[in-house]
Amino acid sequence: MKGVKPKEAARFTVKYLDKLIEAATTDAYNESEQVSGFFTLIEDNLAVPFTTRVLGQAVTVTGIDITESDQIVAICMLGNTVQATPILDLSMPDPLPEGAEWIAAYRRWCGS
Repeated sequence: MKGVKPKEAARFTVKYLDKLIEAATTDAYNESEQVSGFFTLIEDNLAVPFTTRVLGQAVTVTGIDITESDQIVAICMLGNTVQATPILDLSMPDPLPEGAEWIAAYRRWCGS
């Protein structure tokens, strides 16, 4: 899976992730609404801030956002610099922050 270490992907069962996918996409009538469902659940459940690495640099993830093109991004800070990184490309720290299972479910739904 893109952006996911094999060890991270194995932390959640397929059955569990499929239940999360069902919860995120229930009552969503198109792909945009489904992405919005994932965004809402990730935003509500992901414990931030947490530290991870982006392009070899330690960054602090301070939150998430959704772009006009329906891309879920992590808001990353390095010093005074803020950068949005696609959540599908974000490596996750060990231990995982609370709520990381929603990112894993979103990655599975995307086929990443």
